[in-house]
Order: sequence, then C-alpha cells, then structure tokens
Amino acid sequence: MKDDPTAKRARTTRRAPFSIGGEEVAPGTRRTVDLPVSWLSDHTPVTLSVHVVHGKTEGPTLCVSAGVHGDEVIGIEIVRRLLKGTNLKGMKGTLLVVPIVNAFGFHNRSRYLPDRRDLNRCFPGGEEGSMASRLAHLFLTEVVSRANVGIDLHSAAVHRTNYPQTRVSPGLPRVRELAEVFGAPIMMESSIRDGSLREAAQEAGVDMIVYEGGEGLRFDEFSVRAGHAGVLRVMHALGMVGRRGVSATKTPSQFCPSSKWLRAPVGGMFRSYRTDGDLVEEGALLGAVSDPFGEQDSEIVAPFDGIIIGRAVLPVVNEGDAVFHLARVGGSVKKAESLAEGHSAQLADDPMFDEDEII
Repeated sequence: MKDDPTAKRARTTRRAPFSIGGEEVAPGTRRTVDLPVSWLSDHTPVTLSVHVVHGKTEGPTLCVSAGVHGDEVIGIEIVRRLLKGTNLKGMKGTLLVVPIVNAFGFHNRSRYLPDRRDLNRCFPGGEEGSMASRLAHLFLTEVVSRANVGIDLHSAAVHRTNYPQTRVSPGLPRVRELAEVFGAPIMMESSIRDGSLREAAQEAGVDMIVYEGGEGLRFDEFSVRAGHAGVLRVMHALGMVGRRGVSATKTPSQFCPSSKWLRAPVGGMFRSYRTDGDLVEEGALLGAVSDPFGEQDSEIVAPFDGIIIGRAVLPVVNEGDAVFHLARVGGSVKKAESLAEGHSAQLADDPMFDEDEII
C-alpha cells in the first residue's frame, strides 16, 4: 500500500533557518549579514560581513574566508567568483563566506590592523582584549566554529609572491585528504603557529585548510583559478554541489615535506634567474645580488633539489632579506617536473572567464 502523500509530507521536517547576528536566513536563500566590529575614530562603523548561502537540503557547513591579512586580495577575488558562479544553485548544506576579515587592513592596504598587530597571531582572542583580539574572537565564535570545514585563503606578503599551495597541519589525515581534493600544485605540511586561525579552528574541531597563492595587493590569474577550482572540488567532495562546473583533479598535488628560505648574502640589487614553480637541482644558480656599480655579484644557489614555492619580487634587498622559498620535493625531481607540467596544463584547459565576469 502506497503512503498517503499528505502523511509523507507531514513526516518531512523542514530545515531550520540559519541564525547569525540576530538575523535568520531561510533554507534555499542567501543573504549578507553585517556583524558589528567597532567604530572608527570619526564614528564610521566597521563590520564583519558574512555572506550566508543556506541550502534547502541538510549538509555540512563550510566556511571560506579571505582578507585575514588586509593586503591579500587574491582570496577576495576567489570568493567573488565563487559567489557569482552557478554551482551554488541547489547547494546542500550551508556556506559561510567572509571576503574581507580584516577590513581595517584592507582599507589601509596593510597586512596589519591599526595597532600593528597581525590578526593571524591573535586567535582565539577575547571580548575585552585589543582590537585584533576582539575581531579574532568575533570571527572565530560567530563564523568559523560553526563550520565543519574551513578554507582560509592567503597570498604572500607585499613584495613577495607564492606559487599556489595548500598548507596542512601534521598528524591530521582528514585535513590532508581535503587538501589532496583541493588539488593545488603544491601541498605543504607546516607546523601550527601560536595564535593562528588554523590553531584555533583545530581546537574548535574544524578541519582547516590554508591556501596560499600570488602576491599582496596584486591579482594573479593562475593563483585565482587554482584557488577557485580547489574550493569547488572540496564542496563537491563534501556533497554540497554536483560535478557540473567542477574540474576533476587530473594531476595530484606535489607533496613537499619541508622548505627553506634562502636569503640575500649582501645588500644591493636582486636579480632572479628562476621563477616560482621552477624545479631546480642542488647547485643550480637561482639569482644574484649586485652592488649599484656592477663591481661585484653575489650568487644564490640551490642548497638541495627542490621547487621554488615563493620568491621576492622587489629588486632592492638588504642583507638577510628572504629572496627564494625553496621546498624539498617528495620523490624525484623528474617526477615533480611532470606534476608541475600537469597542473599548468590543467589550469590552462579550464574555461577562461569573460572579461566582464572578472572585472
């Protein structure tokens, strides 16, 4: 005997709305909610803006954040493309997106807050601490801790650039599995830093991936596309979106167990002979620093086989400045070269955006 349709509907429990900042987002809708942070000295309000996409169907909650450092604009462009895409139609679960966590730094084109604190060293924060501490507390309690999985988007500090990479905490197989799904060209295992969002998220039981790509205050299409594709892959793996519009990971990430910053041996004018993503062998000439008169060159060579995952882009350096970030490759250099070529080809094959979709 078939179920009575009326009785079947009665047994179906409608999904509850998502409550945040005193507002409710109904299932199947989306809304931007402004969480009050502070007031500037001229009485201008500052808020933490959270875009909530609350699916009609139950599923996990994913938090995607950018702009923890105010000068890192790559992540802002990644989430803009994510929110404008068609993949979110019919999405399951809940997506919490914060394009700009550190609005203070963003407006000042600065990595830091007005009190010169690094927000990513101030977690978990507190309600009565410094400005950075209060912002960290608000973001962690109202947004991050309510998610099952988090993706925090970063780029290199100003005057440096990073090759697209994910960073995961050691000893967390679930996080590493998610990073493999993300599919960035490089996957790094890096220790937890005290006061970081990754540390606070881990303590709150949230699986957190950190993505790094590009340069502060600059757009980099390769890094944006790698990050956007990675977020969609994670959403698909979590069962939040379907396969349509989500590129498969054709080439696995190159795992790098450790890395080392190479520093300028002297002050002067820095010339880079290699770029980020290049595979180099031990003893390879990477660059040189010369005095303004051209009388003396100090060469920088690779101390081991590896891949350049970050480098300085400013030619003026002081002695001891970090100029190349070299990561050890897990396996042979030849295999790493094959992986690097595969990632470049895959991102080149992904659909290009029209100009009006990017700007």
